[in-house]
Amino acid sequence: MSETPRHESSDSAATQETPDFEAMTRDIAEVPAVEVIVTVAVNLMSAAAVKLGLTEEGDEHKDLDEARKLIHALAGLLDAGVTEISSFHAAPLRDGLKSLQLAFREASFVPDEPGQGPGEKYTGAVYG
Repeated sequence: MSETPRHESSDSAATQETPDFEAMTRDIAEVPAVEVIVTVAVNLMSAAAVKLGLTEEGDEHKDLDEARKLIHALAGLLDAGVTEISSFHAAPLRDGLKSLQLAFREASFVPDEPGQGPGEKYTGAVYG
């Protein structure tokens, strides 16, 4: 019966747990900036939708304070990054942002004044 020496198995486990930062750096270096910006924006949109209760679980994860922060961050990212990405990418992201802002207004017990909602500092007042 052959047994693996103890130090080899723990070394291989440690290698599997330690991320390969060199490979990760190489991978991220190959990703275009537009793709990074769009991916971050989509992640912010998804997280905001969850916090607004717009998923199948609905109110289970609803947290309007968290949703406000995510929507505001998304609006800031789009405000800063829209000149760096094409309208092909920017238009659907802006539409998604507006939908989230309107959903936030609808979900709020006391809606913000026009121009005071999440992200409206960057987008201006949002109307349905």
